[in-house]
Formats: sequence, structure tokens, C-alpha cells
Amino acid sequence: MSAPCLDISIVVPLLNEAESLPELHDWIVRVMEEGKYSYEIIFVNDGSTDDSWEIIEALVARNAAVRGICFTRNYGKSAALDAGFEATQGRVVITMDADLQDSPDEIPDLYRLIEEEKYDLISGWKKKRHDPLTKTLPTKLFNAVTRAFSGIYLHDFNCGLKAYRWKVVKSLQLYGEMHRYIPVLAKWNGYKKIGEKVVQHRARKYGTTKFGIERFINGFLDLLSVTFITRFRKKPMHFFGILGLLSFMSGLGIAFWLSLEKFMGWHTREVVEQPLFFWGLVALITGVQLFLAGFLAELSVMQTQKQDYLIEKTIGNSSNSTAQ
Repeated sequence: MSAPCLDISIVVPLLNEAESLPELHDWIVRVMEEGKYSYEIIFVNDGSTDDSWEIIEALVARNAAVRGICFTRNYGKSAALDAGFEATQGRVVITMDADLQDSPDEIPDLYRLIEEEKYDLISGWKKKRHDPLTKTLPTKLFNAVTRAFSGIYLHDFNCGLKAYRWKVVKSLQLYGEMHRYIPVLAKWNGYKKIGEKVVQHRARKYGTTKFGIERFINGFLDLLSVTFITRFRKKPMHFFGILGLLSFMSGLGIAFWLSLEKFMGWHTREVVEQPLFFWGLVALITGVQLFLAGFLAELSVMQTQKQDYLIEKTIGNSSNSTAQ
């Protein structure tokens, strides 16, 4: 992995945003030239069916700082960001949406927060949104749940406008809908200096939103996945074992209680005729199964164990060591 050679990499994932691309490009270029930054713009075409790719090809021909990545079909925003991150060569990586709702004028402040104030990640906060209530209310609920699960106190996890230190994006592996939880994944990788900045949210100028209500359902399921992966990936027995133990002990407690009732003569019915008996039986069986699932998961982790750490720095030259 070569060292970054530019000041800023701007990654723009897009789907059917042909109308806004020339305006967005010109706006970004103006900001870059005013700040005298060395830069690159990486447009990632996520399976657009309009003229987006033709527009990107024209922009590449006009501006040597523009690069394009084109998917064979729509893979989703996480895949687009992952491909963009892989290609970046800037010390600071900025992501923004292609619909002109994110303002490139925010870039200099985001760059300063990463370079001068040494943040690892800055997430935009669209404090004043130009969205209908049907979108803002679920978003607030989504952010509240994510804060509670992750312990990261950001107001807007899903804001497309973010800034990263280069080494942060190189540590990420995104798939599914994991782009919503990049701050969580970054924190798990050891990059804990995460902040946020209030940014402008502009009304959509062209086209319509590409996201529906299903993104909130998928987002919650992905939050459970991220929580499990980050906390229990290397110690699955801590998850399955605790649940299995609780279930088994519950079943054992029910069995003891039913046996005591039978011994003391508190019930005349047979033990197997009581509904509680079946609850206890299910709890015992479930407990054993969960414990075995944890045991098998631990064996799997041991068999597939590989490097799962990030090295910040090394010092010393191994060639200086001498054999005795």
C-alpha cells in the first residue's frame, strides 16, 4: 500500500445523476483551485442506466484529476465507496453524494479538521434538513438507536459528506449496507478520534431520491450485524455461550420447580401434562444448541485465524540485527 501523494481525494458514488455531475464537478474544481490543493475526484458509477458514465468520460477528458470507476450493475453505495476508497491517493479522503445536496464549499473546513486538528474521521451533521417529515423522523430514530448500540455520539451517522484520514479508509471493508456504520467500523479498527461538523443540506435540484423506506429496515438489521461482528467476531462463545447458559439454567430451574411441586404434592396433574414442562424442555434443548453453536464457532475462528490488527508504526531496521 503506497503512501498518499495528493492533498485530497474526493469520492462520489452515484446512481443516475447525469444532470448534476457537470455542475458538481465544476463546483469541486473551483473550491480546489481556490484552496490550491492537489486533488483527485473519483466518480463511482453504481450501475446507472442514464448517461452518467458518458458524462464521467467527458469529465475525464477535460480534467486529468478526474477518475471514473464503472460497475457492471447496481451493487449499492457500500460497494461504491469500497471501490473508491481502494483507489484513493490523497492524505484526506472526502465523500459526498452526487445529487448536489452536499456542498463542496464544506471541503476546506473538513480538510482542516483532519490535517490540523488531527481527527481520524469527521461526519457531517445536516442540522437543518430539506426533507419531508416521513424521512426526517425515521432518520432521527435510526440515529438514536445507532448511538445507543455503538456508544458513538453523532447526530447524523448516514450523512454522505464525511472526511477521513487516508489510513482510516484503507482499514475499512464495506459490503451490504455497512456504509451507514463507517464511524462504528472505524472505531472498532482503533480510530477513536471521531467528530462531527454542522454542514449545509441543500434541496435536491435534479431527479428524485434513490432510497425508500426499506433502507431503515435494512439499516436496523445491518446495525445488529455490525454490533455482533465488532463485539463478538473473535469470541463468539461470549455471545452464544451466555445466551445458551441463560436458556439452559432457565430450563433447569423450571425442571427443578416441577419436580418440587410433584414431590410436595402441590399438583395432582402429571408433570408432562403441564404446559410449563414443555417450556422448560424447549429452554434446555435451546440452551444446549446455543452452547454447541458457540463451541463450533470458536473452532471455526481458530481454524481460520489470520492477521486482524492494524500496525500504526514500526521502528528499527531488521537488517541491522546480527546473528550470533
